[in-house]
Amino acid sequence: MTYGVIHYNAPGANLEEFLAWASGAGFESVELQVRDVWPDETQCGKAATEEAKALLKKYNLIASAVSSGNDFVYLDEAEQDKQAERMKKISELALMLDCNVIRTEGGQPKDAVPEDKWVEAMVGCVQKCVPFCKEMGIKFAIDNHGLVTNNGDVLLALLQTVNEPTCIGSNLDTMNLRWFGNSLEECDRLYKELAPWVFHTHMKDGTGSRQDYKGRDLGNGEINLEYAVQCLKEANYDYAWTAEYEGKEGDGLGYEKCLLWMRRKI
Repeated sequence: MTYGVIHYNAPGANLEEFLAWASGAGFESVELQVRDVWPDETQCGKAATEEAKALLKKYNLIASAVSSGNDFVYLDEAEQDKQAERMKKISELALMLDCNVIRTEGGQPKDAVPEDKWVEAMVGCVQKCVPFCKEMGIKFAIDNHGLVTNNGDVLLALLQTVNEPTCIGSNLDTMNLRWFGNSLEECDRLYKELAPWVFHTHMKDGTGSRQDYKGRDLGNGEINLEYAVQCLKEANYDYAWTAEYEGKEGDGLGYEKCLLWMRRKI
């Protein structure tokens, strides 16, 4: 178990500055972005990944996950094959960091894929990835993010249909479900139902949804964070507790407050 931070909305103009800040602030792990290890997808990415690994060692940090910036909302098989090929490459780079968790997204709505086909489309993409995930020991943590998998029931349907709980699970973002428009009671239901699938977390707080959303540090929003933590612990989650902060306190202050909350409450 580690207390971590996502490489997003945090101090640092580049990867080393971010890692130096995260280490100095007391974090133990980081979720890296795909561009941290693969800045130019026309190149192999090995050199950038080796540099990232050296920086992690320098600052005594662990990579808890690598985000992928993927889109699985495709019914076209050729597009699904492209997504699977890209995800395999990202997985290979993550393993170079001694990290086997890939934080993925469901994808984006598009005219070519009606809403009632979202699950079918994502299942098709994910199933093409399952063989190499099993072979490489990779875990996909599918985020409740954006306008597709922030529908918790859509995400659950994806996970249950693929039904590969050793390698295909969820990244639980505690605020995104509320941002999507769920009531606080519905968020609590989804925390409970998603908890057994969770491979990684984004501990995030705030108030409101969509245009009324305001980010807050942990414990100062409206999310029932302690219940989310309880659900995860009851499901035997024991991996990274990763802060994501979208409030207005800059210079890392908001993130540092999140870390204090996690140390007190987790």
